[in-house]
Amino acid sequence: MNSSGKIIVIEGTDGSGKGTQAKILRERLTAKGFPVVGFSFPQHGEPSAVPVDQYLNGAFGDPDKVDPYLASTLFALDRSAAKSKLKEIRATGKIGVLDRYVDSNAGHQGGKISDPKEREQFLAWLYDLEYRQLDIPKPDLVIILRVPAKISQEMIAKKAAREYLLAGTHDGHENNLRHLENAEAAYIWLAQHDPGIHRLIECCEGGQLLPPEQIAELIWKEAEKILPR
Repeated sequence: MNSSGKIIVIEGTDGSGKGTQAKILRERLTAKGFPVVGFSFPQHGEPSAVPVDQYLNGAFGDPDKVDPYLASTLFALDRSAAKSKLKEIRATGKIGVLDRYVDSNAGHQGGKISDPKEREQFLAWLYDLEYRQLDIPKPDLVIILRVPAKISQEMIAKKAAREYLLAGTHDGHENNLRHLENAEAAYIWLAQHDPGIHRLIECCEGGQLLPPEQIAELIWKEAEKILPR
């Protein structure tokens, strides 16, 4: 087995440009000769993501009020469905660039838990569920894009409607400013709580979103540290 395979995750609140940055990183890695594969979670359109889409459409009530353990399980099972493909990254020595992964639960669901001790218990449960019980591979680097919630919501408003939505243009998380604020705080807390693989990238300066190219350079500086020589 080739142990040089790496998994890099792009995380952050909605509207922070994760998809754009994941694409830029994949293209840059490919240009430098690295074999690259990309994943985006949830896997909208796949059977494994049907419960996730129901959750985001409010089938279980206001998403922000759904128990974080229950909601996390829905997202975790969707990732588990891609386990064999994720493990191939390690086995074949490729670089996997993931748009969202396990820490999306840590941010969005962990943000529902305000007590630090309870959040730590939740994280312990979450990582045990996904990495041990469901046996999906751990990432080598998690980039967290930090955009203030109000700016995130402004960016979300510019996005086109999602195919997985039954009504409206944005899902239950995106429409809720309080949820975005709590998720932003949880992501910051996560980066401070577990700095080993988490890197927080400040994407705004003076209340303005930095150009995508500038954010991409900040991401690259972190990514190249873990790339095979």
